[in-house]
Amino acid sequence: MAADLSQIVKAYDVRGVVPDQWDETLAELFGAAFARVTGARAIVTGHDMRPSSPALSGAFARGAAAHGVDVTEIGLCSTDQLYYASGALDLPGAMFTASHNPARYNGIKLCRAGAAPVGQDTGLAEIRALVERWTDSGAPEPTAGTPGTVTRRDTLDDYAAHLRSLVDLTTIRPLKVVVDAGNGMGGHTVPTVLAGLPLTVVPMYFELDGTFPNHEANPLDPANLVDLRKRVREEDADLGLAFDGDADRCFVVDERGEPVSPSAITALVASRELARNGGKGTIIHNLITSWSVPEVVRENGGTPERTRVGHSFIKAEMARTGAIFGGEHSAHYYFRDFWNADTGMLAALHVLAALGGQQGTLSALVAQYDRYVGSGEINSTVDDQAARLAAIRAAYEGREGITLDDLDGLTVTAADWWFNVRPSNTEPLLRLNAEARDEATLTTVRDQALHLIRT
Repeated sequence: MAADLSQIVKAYDVRGVVPDQWDETLAELFGAAFARVTGARAIVTGHDMRPSSPALSGAFARGAAAHGVDVTEIGLCSTDQLYYASGALDLPGAMFTASHNPARYNGIKLCRAGAAPVGQDTGLAEIRALVERWTDSGAPEPTAGTPGTVTRRDTLDDYAAHLRSLVDLTTIRPLKVVVDAGNGMGGHTVPTVLAGLPLTVVPMYFELDGTFPNHEANPLDPANLVDLRKRVREEDADLGLAFDGDADRCFVVDERGEPVSPSAITALVASRELARNGGKGTIIHNLITSWSVPEVVRENGGTPERTRVGHSFIKAEMARTGAIFGGEHSAHYYFRDFWNADTGMLAALHVLAALGGQQGTLSALVAQYDRYVGSGEINSTVDDQAARLAAIRAAYEGREGITLDDLDGLTVTAADWWFNVRPSNTEPLLRLNAEARDEATLTTVRDQALHLIRT
């Protein structure tokens, strides 16, 4: 097929509509290019439950094997299960998923051995260039040597055992937990990971169905938490967990059915990881997580490290600093003991262990980690991102008690509040996140910022 790779090769992955934007022919070329760029003798692949995933994953394996690479296929898996396989087997990996995107989409998340990320600056641009060359010429250049083999291997039990080795849940009190898998890969991993624990699991939408018949598998959108919140209250459960389509992100709902801020989860898990490491260690957080996160980290003896938004920046800082844990506002959680990769499942185990290790409710437990009022992310369509950012800078620059920084977009900070405005890389949008010590201050700060963005 004729393909516009600029439309499907993103900053950190491949993603597009199947078969309109890409298909098995292109997937096979991506497999060959991945083999060429990594120079690996062997790789591991996995895929989610989307109807197009098995065929695309199989084509990718054929392309890699044709270049002499042995392929281990682990089949149906979550993205963090693929990261586990890449880390445990020390092989480059390819995960076929479009995460929470609608059913007609699919994509590839690529990593090097040890689950090290592949992005534009770490191999993806070279892979794209090869695929473009081969689509123009009709086929990859032939390679000498024997074709590689393609074998199957089940890693689900080993993945679950590794996660369980990192968090002790054997002595927790019995808990009732509602889990919304959103018809995504959580329905595949949760039963094995939670098996045998003192938990009563109430499953919601565990049937693997890449058409997402019940709701989008994107818990970041509050509309997709409505069913879980209602069910937690109906069941009188201790908490609820919601996973996205490829089950690498986890969102938490308390016993009242109220969503728990990912920043509060970041702070909670950070405190536990610091305790595991003798009260020492670096914790990474992006610049739009709550002020609560660095405060809790310091209170528990750790060193907070602020970084830009995005998993490539988090993982790079994890590697540079030797950090033990990292968290983002989007419910991505990164662990040194998981090859610096993100795993919502491990974060969920920490929440279960923390709640089950004491007698109080989850809302009472997380209150100590949820100290401020946040706006959430508010997107505004603008004609000129740079001009709007300049207007905001002009409005606040030089004002007493206010500081500005440009780590990622523009962050304006005062004693009782802060806000950040970041431009989208792919759309004519500015993204606003704000936080304050009370609701009235937040409303004022948010509305002033939005006025400057939208005027």
